[in-house]
Amino acid sequence: MAAASELLDAWERGLAAGHTQRALLLHRLARPAAGATELLAAPVGQRDRELFGLRRELFGDRLNGRLSCPDCAEELEFDFTAGAVLAIGSTAEPVWVEHEGYRVRVRPPTPADVLAAGAAGRDARTALLRRIVLTATWDGHPVGADDLPPSARTAVAAAAAGLDPAAEVLLDVPCVACGSRARALLDIAAYLWAELDSWARGLLLDVHALAGAYGWTEPEVLALSPTRRRYYLELVGHD
Repeated sequence: MAAASELLDAWERGLAAGHTQRALLLHRLARPAAGATELLAAPVGQRDRELFGLRRELFGDRLNGRLSCPDCAEELEFDFTAGAVLAIGSTAEPVWVEHEGYRVRVRPPTPADVLAAGAAGRDARTALLRRIVLTATWDGHPVGADDLPPSARTAVAAAAAGLDPAAEVLLDVPCVACGSRARALLDIAAYLWAELDSWARGLLLDVHALAGAYGWTEPEVLALSPTRRRYYLELVGHD
């Protein structure tokens, strides 16, 4: 498990970062021996499975949250387990997609692809398609990703998603008030970042309290086990 100091360092670096950069920071915590190039080249679903594994290691297996019913705005609670995603298999190998005379070889997107697509602004979907399409032909003749018609693009996107099902974890929560169902994407990177942010701010308050009471430095406070830190906080009357 990552040390408290490592978690705080990642949190500090992520404060001014965007979503994809934060996901990369969290992924590095899950795979500390991997370099940035390796992490950026991993399929998004593989990254997210490893983030679910990190979440289970840091905060437990069960995830809880809230979302609103789209029909009546009732606030709904959901309960999910990291293990449900860790059990999902994936295929990292590219596949061929055949659609109305087009034959396209496609691979699942990576964080590097997502970063590049984000930098493309309104052309994000096209930029992502260009990166995940390895080769394409129509009636045996080579074509570019930009030459694919909308229906073929949809088929390619569906095939890429099928290669990497853990990249999109969809919640389907029944509404007890009106009977409809609320569907939402569970973004593990955003969910885990919010938990890390709350944990880090709470830990800094603990450091502040113990430093003021005993004159300890931050590394000295972080070196304490959570149990011993809690008892010291009780001694100084810090909730």
